[in-house]
Amino acid sequence: MPTASANGIEIWYETFGDADDVPLLLVMGLGAQAIAWDVDFCRMLVDRGFYVIRFDNRDVGLSTKIESEQIDFAAEIVKAFAGQEVHAPYLIADMAADAVALLDHLEIDAAHVVGASMGGMIVQQLALDFPARVLTVTSIMSTTGDRDVGMPHPEAAATLMRPPAEDRESYIDGSVETWRVIGSPKYFDEAAVRDRAAAAWERGYFPAGTGRQLLGIMASPSRSERLEELKLPALVIHGDVDPLVDVSGGRRTAEVVPGARYLEVEDMAHDMPPQLWPVYVEAITSLVATAGQPA
Repeated sequence: MPTASANGIEIWYETFGDADDVPLLLVMGLGAQAIAWDVDFCRMLVDRGFYVIRFDNRDVGLSTKIESEQIDFAAEIVKAFAGQEVHAPYLIADMAADAVALLDHLEIDAAHVVGASMGGMIVQQLALDFPARVLTVTSIMSTTGDRDVGMPHPEAAATLMRPPAEDRESYIDGSVETWRVIGSPKYFDEAAVRDRAAAAWERGYFPAGTGRQLLGIMASPSRSERLEELKLPALVIHGDVDPLVDVSGGRRTAEVVPGARYLEVEDMAHDMPPQLWPVYVEAITSLVATAGQPA
């Protein structure tokens, strides 16, 4: 698969569909590789007329791993929850700049952007910093960066502190334990979780990158004030039982973005179960239609 030299790093990416169709950039969340956007989900979007791009954020998968000094991740996370200053090698804004640089590489002037979890934060920042490059923005199971909303429930916060796995089997077992906590109980599928975890391990498990991304989230400022001035069609999707990014984060995002559509999905937690893919695809397609580009 191709890589793009972008923003001083190498970004692995993959495309689906016809490059002449409506461009749709998918941005994944904390520690998650591009393959977390399931191929069948991407194909559903292609069937609606989109040219779909998925990619590995910096520090995960097959994209560049960022060099940094030794970091005590646990200590920095404790500081963040205590409201103290967090030191991070990069911020959400840097990851948004990576995404724009990928669009440059693909010679795409502007795209519809969809982000999940940390990816929602990235696409919010992308829309703020590079509004001319964004046609619509969809933020899924994410938040604004305000510390009074979107915070993890205690049992979900504990999953962020899980020690790195030392081998394939412990990684897969740990993934099952994590997704039992943060995934949608109604749709939990252990076999599917095991398959996804095995694929992620074999492709490029890199826990240090996940730690650096988490610090980047915690060190980044709130986007609320700037989001109040956003002048782009926006969609916010959030699950009503999300324990990792509490639903208050999605509600706040929809409150501050002028004219944002808000879709609160019953029985959805911090994942995107296949049973709900038609809901997401329809909502995204409808948003794009409001921008004058029916897909």
